[in-house]
Amino acid sequence: MNYKLMLRMLGRILQLEALLLLLPTLVALLYQESPRPFLLTLVPILIVGTLLSRLRAKADFFSREGFAVVGMIWVALCVTGAFPFWLSGEFATFWDCLFEITSGFTTSGATILADIERLPRGILFWRSFSSWIGGMGILLFTLAFLPKVGGRNQILVQAEMPGPLATKLVPKTVQSSQILYGLYIALTAVEILALSIAGMPFYDAVVSTFACVCTGGFCVLNASFAAYNTACQIIAIVFMILGSLNFALFFLILTGRVRQALKSDELRFFLLAAGVGSVLVFANILPLYDSIGEALMDAVFQVASILSTSGFSTTDYNLWPPFSQTILVLLMFIGGCSGSTAGSIKCGRLLLMFRCARRSILRLSHPRAVKVVKLDGKIVEEDKLNTIFAFFILFCILLVIGCVVVTLDGANLVTAFTTSLGALTNVGPGLDMVGPMGNFSFYSGPTKLFLSLMMVVGRLEIFPILLLLQPSTWRR
Repeated sequence: MNYKLMLRMLGRILQLEALLLLLPTLVALLYQESPRPFLLTLVPILIVGTLLSRLRAKADFFSREGFAVVGMIWVALCVTGAFPFWLSGEFATFWDCLFEITSGFTTSGATILADIERLPRGILFWRSFSSWIGGMGILLFTLAFLPKVGGRNQILVQAEMPGPLATKLVPKTVQSSQILYGLYIALTAVEILALSIAGMPFYDAVVSTFACVCTGGFCVLNASFAAYNTACQIIAIVFMILGSLNFALFFLILTGRVRQALKSDELRFFLLAAGVGSVLVFANILPLYDSIGEALMDAVFQVASILSTSGFSTTDYNLWPPFSQTILVLLMFIGGCSGSTAGSIKCGRLLLMFRCARRSILRLSHPRAVKVVKLDGKIVEEDKLNTIFAFFILFCILLVIGCVVVTLDGANLVTAFTTSLGALTNVGPGLDMVGPMGNFSFYSGPTKLFLSLMMVVGRLEIFPILLLLQPSTWRR
């Protein structure tokens, strides 16, 4: 293990975090609030980061170090990012702070806050901004704007970017990172402008965009998006869906390859899931509403929110019929596309597993037939397929373990299952006590710590954190 290079990379990330903390510091000053929580966090991590970044190390960097350092960086980022919350005095325990910031960085949207609106605007800005930072990936951001990190960049991207297949737009990894973040920033700017035109206050538009385009789900009002007008809700739906799509499709469209983008198998699967889910939920909840338009809006918004793993809400779907709640839970398993800001299993993985199942059935009647599995017309290697099935098995095991652990804290089965599922898929809110009008504050400190780890495991798609916890990883 190249420990010095790993620590040097951690140092660069801490330097970047200190730089990013300047934004909420300025917001606090703008609204005449105390910048103390941010400055007391910023200065120490800047000093530690600078010292670590000056370590001299060889550039030998392989998959084991790559996956381990990604896990290590994300854990360190969540711990240090929690200190502004803790120093603000607005949170009861450090576990609450760690849970809230981890939910932000992993774009989960789960919260322990019962009254969000009482928090200072600087703290709320950092809360939503953390979602935006984590949405596309902190290491991807570093490669895009601070490319001289050292090591093999493609390994880092592979470890942090979600999905079964790596997204690389151009031959050079750094240029791919810059293009992806350019698209991400462009979407952010367009949504801020659209929400402002639709009548949302500028501050709300900025922080809501931070939590929407990254499919994060944090809102600055207790009523979430129900507090805003229909136009704002429609804009949110559009950008939650856009954030759930593979950003490589945007690059194809911008470079004139529209037909190639529209032929994406994963895109079609995602749109099919969104369309079918919306129709089924709408038909089921329609008798509960006086207006067809209102029922349609709530159905489409909640399906888009859950499928994109955002976690926003416009209504209390705990009051919906069990059929609609079941559809929402199933959508939590699907998630968005590879190379997006969405979480969960991903459409690409599910599509490949379905095709593998179909191949197995065909082999029963034609044992000697040679069948390959394709995605977007390209053959997927058997090693990739084996990794996908390993991921799915580990996902199910962790989901069961999470459910068992949460029930030890006194939660009922529905609450425990959707809590565990919401953390692992980065959807955030679930059903019953952790529904859209509830929160996670009733859990004990150890359970919040466990759920924080589950959120990081889900965001990094299991392997980097499991590798980090494996003793053999740290042996020479």
